[in-house]
Amino acid sequence: MFSQTVEYALRAVVYLARHQATGPVDSQRIAEATQVPASYLAKILQDLARTDILSSKRGVGGGFQLAASPDDLSILDVVNAVDPIRRINQCPLSLPAHCETLCPMHARLDESLGQVEKTLRRSTIREMMFDPTRPTPLGEPEPSIPEASAVDSRDPPGTDGDQQPG
Repeated sequence: MFSQTVEYALRAVVYLARHQATGPVDSQRIAEATQVPASYLAKILQDLARTDILSSKRGVGGGFQLAASPDDLSILDVVNAVDPIRRINQCPLSLPAHCETLCPMHARLDESLGQVEKTLRRSTIREMMFDPTRPTPLGEPEPSIPEASAVDSRDPPGTDGDQQPG
């Protein structure tokens, strides 16, 4: 249902979201990390920059970075920037009887497309970055998380959780 362009754009956006702290990233590094052909990715990155999903900076230290927080950027934003979902507003067969009202088949298909849009609108890039029940995107390791304290936070201060009451 989704084009290769959408797949590649989402890979690039997730990669950039996961590397926001490093500043702009050059397109070659993004292409290598996301396994997207560099020449194809360059066009996608330009489309994403044109729609203000990414910002770009030329020259030394330049590259691309997200222009918005991954919490505010929906999957639908990215999809619409590179290959919008095409809703069915009129009969694809140009049948005169279907000009004002879609037939049941096309009406159901359009309703399904509407549900897809709704789901993608509610889903953020942040949600695609981390899910403890699934493998990490792009095979990257999870960012380092500080180790938990040796003492369980549920235990009262001064106990190690293993002591028996005396």
